[in-house]
Amino acid sequence: MVDAPALRRMALKLPEAVDGSGEATLSFTVGGKGFAWTYLVRERPKGPRRPRPEVLAVRCDLARKEMLIAAAPERFFDDDHYRGYPAVLVRLEAVEADELAALLRDAWRLSAPKAILRRYEA
Repeated sequence: MVDAPALRRMALKLPEAVDGSGEATLSFTVGGKGFAWTYLVRERPKGPRRPRPEVLAVRCDLARKEMLIAAAPERFFDDDHYRGYPAVLVRLEAVEADELAALLRDAWRLSAPKAILRRYEA
């Protein structure tokens, strides 16, 4: 299980990661692009979205997303809003810290501008 303070520490260990979290949501960016954020659920069509702090959306490529969901549906899932979008939904109470840290590192790499990648991946 990963709680919000642990998640924040993991995300902010990544180079130039910015915490744009609000009172009820978490949001992490690099170079102005989001790589992880609180899942917002719509409970009825065209209704407002509300935060689900126990679920994190994490950017990842679509092939990996499908593999994660197929391999561990108790930890990873998708919904209609995210279907076809390069981010996987993660149940924080079910995921191990090291697994989430690796997922965040990969999300950071996918989101970081080339200049930032060159500075830190050399």
